[in-house]
Amino acid sequence: MKTLLVSIGFLAVTALSVFAAEPAKMVDTKMGKVLATDKGMTLYVFDKDTKGKSNCDAACLKKWPAFHAAANAKAEGEWSLVKAADGKEMWAYSGKPLYTYSGDKKAGEMTGDGVGGVWHVAK
Repeated sequence: MKTLLVSIGFLAVTALSVFAAEPAKMVDTKMGKVLATDKGMTLYVFDKDTKGKSNCDAACLKKWPAFHAAANAKAEGEWSLVKAADGKEMWAYSGKPLYTYSGDKKAGEMTGDGVGGVWHVAK
């Protein structure tokens, strides 16, 4: 019984650490592999951001919601955390803050790609 409990505990810790290490997933699309949330919503980058800093203000975040991180999220590898204009931590990949798009209504949509010439799917 003790071995079973230890095994279950180990599996739980392993599963949680894998999830924590990768807050988003790569999905295959007609545009190649792109980053998406666990619910399949496409993630975007903003050309006006600088490495490690979001330049999407409060009005911008209404149309381009930040890909917020959980309160206990930890940066690891290519994944880092930056402050969004709303004061909350958001995920960044390779230093680029990540956003969803309010115009995407279902998983797999990429209607935000190319908007204003400054928004692009995250790859």
